Amino acid sequence: MGIGEPLDNFDEVMKFLENITSPEGVNIGMRNISLSTCGLVPKIDQLAEKKLQLTLSVSLHAPNNEIRSGMMPVNDAIRGSADAAVRRYQDTTGRRVSFEYSMVRGVNDSDACAKQLANLIRGMGAHVNLIPINPVDGSPYSATDAANVHRFQ
Repeated sequence: MGIGEPLDNFDEVMKFLENITSPEGVNIGMRNISLSTCGLVPKIDQLAEKKLQLTLSVSLHAPNNEIRSGMMPVNDAIRGSADAAVRRYQDTTGRRVSFEYSMVRGVNDSDACAKQLANLIRGMGAHVNLIPINPVDGSPYSATDAANVHRFQ
């Protein structure tokens, strides 16, 4: 995480995973690795074909495309439905997926958003990581407080 979108550099990420899991390399077990993506649908499908035992983490941050596009403009460029790609990924790999959900006060932390998110991932067996955003000077956004995170959960 923090190096950009790994699935935009698919071949190099696959080489990295091969090296880091190799006994001649760092020898980290694939199940101890999480690959984070903004949800590039064709690349999630390509990753599924590899049937790796890593954890796929999708930066979702919203229960619908309207809110998600406002928070993540890249969403408008994604071809296809990220949640449908995640379901295909799970069907192919049998692996549980993690969704990263940065909580922003008044943007994506309402009861309606919680219900939409629950409906979106129903039946997936996914893990949702609720993350209150960090404060940033000059930003119009603020973090959801702990009580609201608990209510949303």
